[in-house]
Amino acid sequence: MDAASLPAALDLVASGGAGLSPEKRAALGASLPLLQRDYRFERVWFWGRIQGLRGAYYIAEGLGPDRAAPRSRLYSLNCVEWSLLPPASEDTVAQAEKLKGRFQGDPSFEYELTEIKAEDAEKLIEDGQEPVIKEEARLVATIEQIDKAVGIIPRGSFVKTPLGSVHENRNFEGLSLTEAKKLSSYFHLTEPVNLKNKTLLEKADLDPSTDFLDSLEHDIPKGSWTVQLEKGGIVVVLRSLLWLGLTFYHVPMTKQYGYVYFGTGEKNLDLPFML
Repeated sequence: MDAASLPAALDLVASGGAGLSPEKRAALGASLPLLQRDYRFERVWFWGRIQGLRGAYYIAEGLGPDRAAPRSRLYSLNCVEWSLLPPASEDTVAQAEKLKGRFQGDPSFEYELTEIKAEDAEKLIEDGQEPVIKEEARLVATIEQIDKAVGIIPRGSFVKTPLGSVHENRNFEGLSLTEAKKLSSYFHLTEPVNLKNKTLLEKADLDPSTDFLDSLEHDIPKGSWTVQLEKGGIVVVLRSLLWLGLTFYHVPMTKQYGYVYFGTGEKNLDLPFML
């Protein structure tokens, strides 16, 4: 969610039981504008909080002119001092997926890679490295996983230019209440997968400038999203059952939308048995 409208946005998603203390809100209100200035980001999003056993990670994302470009990610333990996270490589994400259990809350904590292949372990030892992964690497890999799986936007809020770059749509005035209650009105803000498999007949009704991403209606498993009207029916709230703690909000007929994550950073692997 946009750092500029953070207090109001947090109130709209507070019904899920997650939120920030007044002290943390005040600290974020002071530090995020400085973060945007120091790193020269065009926009800063407050991504959320991953709760560890001994502490919590507060996450922010910095955006450039192209919204489809990789985002810079930063974390803080106190909402005041921020550290830049390295980009998540495919190997790091694959290793992090094998880790089980809660985060510790210590970026320097090391996990042993017990489920690593023998040849991969030997290669690491030959390179002078131990078969371990730091919690900082697991943190950025988990953020990458959550963004790819459940980072969403309303249809029409972003447009793709003929040159391929993606920008926020200045003409977007929000979804109607009827459209806002449909999963097909929301897109994953990541590289499309299902769109490439559609036939030419299916693509005929799509607008290439706005329908360039995958919608939520074909997400697997089916039923991994809940759609609810809250605050007297003026706010549409989507919650992910795959990554418990991810909440998206949109106020129909306005430009107010965003998502935030308050959770433990663990995927709900039991979801197929719960549906």
